[in-house]
Formats: sequence, C-alpha cells, structure tokens
Amino acid sequence: MTATTTLPGTRPPGGGRGGPPPSVRASRKKDPADVAQLEQHPVPLRRIAALFGPHRRPLSVVTAIIVISSSIGLVTPFLTKHLIDDAIPHQDVRLLLMLVGGMLAVTIVTQALGVIQTWLSTKMGQQVMHGLRTDLFSHLQRLPLGFFTRTRGGEVQSRLTNDVNAMQGVVTNSATSVATNITTAVGTAAAMVVLSWRLSLLSLLVLPPAIWLTRRVARLRRTIQSRAQRALADMQTQIEESLSISGVILSKTVGSGPALSHRFHETSSELTELELQSQMAGRWRMGTMAIVFSAIPALIYLAAGLPATSGGMTIGTLVAFTALQSALFRPMLGVLNVGAEVVTSMALFSRVFEFLDMPVTIDDPADPTPVDPGTAQGDVTLTDVTFRYDGADRNALDHIDLELPAGKQVALVGATGSGKSTLAGLISRLHDPTAGAVRIDGVDLRDMTLQNVSALVGVVSQQSYLLHTTIRENLRYASPDATDEQIEQAARAAQVHDLITALPDGYDTLVGARGHRFSGGEQQRIALARTILRDPAVLVLDEATSALDNTTERAVQLALDEVSRGRTTLTIAHRLSTIQGADLIVVLDGGRLVERGTHDDLLARGGRYAALWNSQSNRSVSTKY
Repeated sequence: MTATTTLPGTRPPGGGRGGPPPSVRASRKKDPADVAQLEQHPVPLRRIAALFGPHRRPLSVVTAIIVISSSIGLVTPFLTKHLIDDAIPHQDVRLLLMLVGGMLAVTIVTQALGVIQTWLSTKMGQQVMHGLRTDLFSHLQRLPLGFFTRTRGGEVQSRLTNDVNAMQGVVTNSATSVATNITTAVGTAAAMVVLSWRLSLLSLLVLPPAIWLTRRVARLRRTIQSRAQRALADMQTQIEESLSISGVILSKTVGSGPALSHRFHETSSELTELELQSQMAGRWRMGTMAIVFSAIPALIYLAAGLPATSGGMTIGTLVAFTALQSALFRPMLGVLNVGAEVVTSMALFSRVFEFLDMPVTIDDPADPTPVDPGTAQGDVTLTDVTFRYDGADRNALDHIDLELPAGKQVALVGATGSGKSTLAGLISRLHDPTAGAVRIDGVDLRDMTLQNVSALVGVVSQQSYLLHTTIRENLRYASPDATDEQIEQAARAAQVHDLITALPDGYDTLVGARGHRFSGGEQQRIALARTILRDPAVLVLDEATSALDNTTERAVQLALDEVSRGRTTLTIAHRLSTIQGADLIVVLDGGRLVERGTHDDLLARGGRYAALWNSQSNRSVSTKY
C-alpha cells in the first residue's frame, strides 16, 4: 500500500498521515515567541536525521519496498490503455483476462507490500520516539535542582509528553512519505512523457501555483505551535497544582475554587480558538488550488480533441494519461507537505532539544574512585567550602571548615537564611561547592559516583514525600531488592512498625496522594524508615521535626535518636532543645561559621548560640502564661 497525499481540498490541510495534531497547527499571525524559540535554539536537520541513525537497516528495507510498490503501481495506467485500445475493441478475451488479472495482481501486491511497509515504518518510528522520550526523561533526572526551582512542573511534563507526542507523526511517517512521494512523482512524470510529451507540458503548468500556495499554508501553520504548547503547559500546570491533594485542600480552605475554574475555562477557551484557527488555516487557499486541479483534466481533454495538439492520441492513451496526471500532483504536493510539516515541527524539536542540551553540572566522574558503602566509616570533612547560587549577589556559604567525625552527632543551628540547608545539600551532593571540597572518608564527593554518594548519605527533610502506592512499595523505593524482613526491621527502627501492622492492610495499605492518609509525624517516620533501609553511614536530618507538634515531635525524635546511634549524623535544628546532647554544635550566621562547641560550652560563652537559646527559652516561658 503506497502512501499518498490527498488532493488539496478534500480534508483540512495538514490533517493527513504524518501531520501534527490539530492542537499544534497554525494561526494566521506570526508568533514572535515561536520565531524567538528557533532563533535562540536552532535545530539543524542533520540532528533530526540522526534520530534514524540506529535504524538504517529497516529504513533501507522500507525504502526498497516503497520503490518497488510505487513502480508496480505505475503499471496500472498502461494496462488500462491496452484494455481500452486493444482488448475491448477487438473482443480479445485472452488479452482482456490477462490485463484484468494484471490489474488485480498489481493491487494485491501493492497492498501486501503496504502492510509490510506500514508495520516496519511504524515500528521504527515508535522506537525512535521511545528513545527520544527515555533520553529526555533520563536527562531531566540528572539536571541540577536549580532547573526545577525555576521551571514549572507543567512545562517539564508538557515537553516530555505533549511536545514529543506532537513530533510523533513527523518522526514516524516523514521518511517513508518523502521516499514514497518522490519515487511516485519521478516515475509518474516519466510515464506521462512516454505517453504524451505535449500533454505533459500542459499538466506541469499547475505546479508553480501549487508550490506557492503550499508554502504559504506552511508558513501559516508555523505560527500557532508555540502558543498551543504554552497553553497546554499552562493547563497541565493548573491540573497538577489544583487537583493534587495539597492543591485541593488549599483551594477549599481559601475559597479559590471559582477563580481556579475561571482560569481553567480561559485556558481551555484559548485551546479551542487555536484548534479552530488550525482547522481553517489556509483552507481557502487550498480550496482555490482544488479548483485549479479540477480544471487541468478539462484542459487535457480539450488538447486531446484538437487536431493541432492531439498528435493522433487514442482514447486509451488519454484515459491512462489522465490517471497519471492525477497521480502526479498528489505525490508532488505530498513532498511539499512533508517539508511543511517538518518546518511546522521545528519549534517542537527545538523545545525538546533545548532541554536535552542543558548541561548536567552534577554528574559521575569520568574515572570514579572505588568506594564500598558497606565498609564506609562516615567521616565527613568540609575544607574551605564556599558556595554561591546562580544569579545570587553573595555567597550562601563562605569559607567553611568543618569536620563531622565518624559516628558522632553534629548539630547545625542558625537563623533562617544562614546557610544550614545549603550546607546539608552539599554533603548529599545536591550541589557542588563553588570552591573548596566536601569529602567522606577522605574521598571528594565529586570523585564518587552519584549512586555511591546516595548510598553513603541518607537525608530526612522537613517535608517528607510519599508516593501514591502502598507503604511497602514506598519503603522499597529506596532499596528495590529489599526483603520483607528488611523492610520490617527498618520500620521498627523508625518506631512505625506497630502503627503499620495495626492497619487492616498492614504494609499493603495505600498511603494516598502525597501520603495525606497519615499524619505529619506518621509520614515522617515512614520516610525515615525508607532512609534507614539504605543503611547510610551518614545521616542528614534537615529540620525533620520542626513542623510537628510537641507530642508527635517526641515520638519522631525517639526514632531519630535510635537511628542516629552509630552513624555520623548532621542535624539541622529549629528547636534547640532537641540538640542539647549533640557531640558538637555548629552555629552559622550569614553563611559563615561563627561558633562551635558543646551546648554547655556555647552557653557559657554568651555568644550567638546563647542568644538563640535565651530567645527560645523566653518564648517558651511567655507561652505558658
């Protein structure tokens, strides 16, 4: 079955095989954002062609099938000519049966080849899309945290799903469509010349206006693309933010439901308008072209009937030529349309490749230092560490020298914005220091694989994140190979095993969206059990109890004390009463380490720590009265 392009005017432009979805077709105004996207991140065609590089063999087979199928299809008009000029007038039954049988054979063979071609090309295209999707997903996971803090979640999802899906038609069908249409057009043009070179010249008169009109429509279609994708990204963000459990609770408590519905209504209306524009883009131009195409056969009949131009043409030749003429314009416009669709999709490729080209600033070293997390001591050392966030006008941390001895508990305190969480992020290698080095057991974290760093350092933060699955699978997320016995041991260490077993479904209980089925303290202990399951040598507790009430905090603190025993533990504390027994307390102020010592030593000095302690003690006393 040979792919062809429907005669213009018989369907909405771009709506055929290989065209992008209606939501990514065109408007009538040139979109500056679309042009700016391509100017800022141009996409060379060779990069798109490289997507097919690993599939050269099936692509060659598909191309061969297309050439054979297109060539066989050209036999039918010649069979028709002999049928009309020879078999029917002379009542030659044997020739008649042969010609009719030949027509049926051509149809059967081309249809069979078409099925094979469709299967091979679709499989190849889907593999290309699969590779592009998985590469983008893997790359996004490796991007630094700063990317996700400045990029909307809906935008990331839109590029990974909507943009890639919109490219699917082009990637899946463009190569086969180009090969099919070029082969058919060249073969058809040659056959027309063989039949009648005079009529061939007349038929070719329509090509210049066809090319001009097709390119005009192509330019129209380019303009809607970025607008549609941005609208889809907005809608996806609205859905994600408004219909998550946290978003629903927020909207219900602040009464923002009507406003959210109105905002969603506006976004949906914009998409509706873009769809209408895409359906109508260039429609009248293509209708005009259809009228021109309809007039060409009439002119051919006129030329064939005039003695000066007929050249003794037979009826069979005229019928065969007319059939070939119809078959010529479809593939020629098909080639132009494929090019137009590729142009239309360039902004989509640009958006996807833009994410793929973003540098991975935190990655595995080329020659990593071998580290065995199972035998690690957990001695952490920060040497002259300085860190500044991108775009910031000052350092978040400034020349920090600090040692966390193996197996000891170190507390990190300071006012909001003093750099506590930034320092914790450096130890877990969520960031790399701008200057200086962070080492565990003498090995720079930048010389380890990221897997080794995550195995060495476990993090429990203030905001625990639970997946919408069972408790068992939430815990196993940290260690996919963990046995049920190991999962239960981790839960016992986190003081949450009894709570879980008291539930009707036990460890198979569904936690719900973001864990909202459980209280904050219960979520925190489940998250702690998940971290314990990795058995890290270093444990970072980033204000893990600051959002809890006093009773829940005591329960979680007991679990933390149990888990911290024998591990190097860095505790970022909001309530200073929870870290009095730490082996070392470090005080940060404005990104600088200003004090260090035990609780009693620091109180005796009367410095920054003592001021913080007295401030919290006074608030506690005033609260009682």
